[in-house]
Amino acid sequence: MSGLPAGWVVSYLDQIANVLDYERQPINSSERAQRTLKTADKKLYPYYGATGQVGWIDGFRSEGQRILLGEDGAPFLDQYKDKAFLVNGKYWVNNHAHILEGAFNLMDNTFLCHQLNTIDFHPYVSGTTRLKLTNSAMKQIALSVPPAAEQTRIVAKLDALLTDLDAGVAQLKAAQKKLVQYRQSLLKAAVEGTLTAEWRSQQTQPQETGEQLLKRILTERRSRWQAKQLVKYAAQGKPPPKDWQSKYPEPVKPDTSALAVMPQGWVWASADMLGELMSGVTKGTQRNESIVVREVPYLRVANVQRGYLDLTEIKSIYATENDILDLTLLDGDVLFNEGGDRDKLGRGWVWRNEVANCIHQNHVYRLRPCLPELESELISHHSNTFGKRWFEKTGKQTTNLASISMGVLRAFPVPVAPALEQKAIVSMLREQLVLCQEQTAAIEIALKQSAAQRKNILKAAFAGELVPQDPSDEPASALLARIAAQRAVNSSVKRVKHSRKGIAL
Repeated sequence: MSGLPAGWVVSYLDQIANVLDYERQPINSSERAQRTLKTADKKLYPYYGATGQVGWIDGFRSEGQRILLGEDGAPFLDQYKDKAFLVNGKYWVNNHAHILEGAFNLMDNTFLCHQLNTIDFHPYVSGTTRLKLTNSAMKQIALSVPPAAEQTRIVAKLDALLTDLDAGVAQLKAAQKKLVQYRQSLLKAAVEGTLTAEWRSQQTQPQETGEQLLKRILTERRSRWQAKQLVKYAAQGKPPPKDWQSKYPEPVKPDTSALAVMPQGWVWASADMLGELMSGVTKGTQRNESIVVREVPYLRVANVQRGYLDLTEIKSIYATENDILDLTLLDGDVLFNEGGDRDKLGRGWVWRNEVANCIHQNHVYRLRPCLPELESELISHHSNTFGKRWFEKTGKQTTNLASISMGVLRAFPVPVAPALEQKAIVSMLREQLVLCQEQTAAIEIALKQSAAQRKNILKAAFAGELVPQDPSDEPASALLARIAAQRAVNSSVKRVKHSRKGIAL
């Protein structure tokens, strides 16, 4: 803060602001729900936390304009996110935010709030996973203080500049939201067949239907099972027993009673019909020391996101040769997450050999389609749209975790379109999704530029570069002196009241 303009000073927060933390009180969500259950909306008041309003409550403890500054849970180290915000009216604040106001109406609340969102909080916060700004550390925050009249000019200028900037940001965020909605509607149209409705009307040559394709898939499924059984008998040195083919486990059929009617040429199948479903290796499995194992990379739930794979951190695990043979992922494998939050059940994407010799853990299921004509991406898009709701309905919920069993996944209904139409759908989707990604990236760049512009505006404001100085302004040192004098008067009044109360007792 060196090189401040004439008339400015540097001061600690507790010298220029009143700390009103005694007004705050935490009320847990269940108690708030009870208290607001039969309360009319007009009698409810905002309930604030570290980063904004977190609910409603049937009373208030604070009134008037205040600055709320996060105590814990705020994005202290993110230079582009606010840690302080203004509130007004009647409201309730929990214990995750400090309550401040400009001292005795001599410091502008808006000015203070903006400046608190520009400082570097590294020297003031403590903790590791959840950073905290203690009351004592907060009071030591150093701020630049201009004359009162210049504060008013700065706030007016900031209001004009930031209003326009915020309007632009709001438009960008609205466009961002529309892109998300468009992407979802695009995927929905793809898996329901409306995306290729015109394409179907233009086909003049007969083609294999989805039902015919499914028959070929089921034939291949049985053939693969038989081949595995023969290998198993050979490894055991035994001839196949009589009628061994009759032991073939027929795939689960989908329950189509509540499913939408498919376009002509499409058919419903279960995930179990379409290929080999497999769970993965269990971490921490105890094995006999005589069993040979080796280290290989493996996929975890965190790696398998909805519509993409996050491969920034790939961990390794020791596995037997048999596990590695069975669980090594191949190009086109469709991945599904087995557990987590309810809205994350079944989320996944397609493996494209991004990591050599990679296997998967038991919380990540794998579907290996029987025929290459089955488009893995289309199956995954379906599981991430229709499947999201289906898995939420059919998943099992425990106290802290939701999950889908292998049985649930086997019964998962999947639409099977003719092979040529599947290729057309994937081609159209890829083209449109690339455009979505490009527009999303452009919006993100514009949002970052807006955030940087906002930061530069605020930096200029608190360096004295946003509005001209007026030599006739009362200097900030005089302002601080008036605040100190008012504190002394208030302190003296409190001592007298306390003394009188003592005598009366």
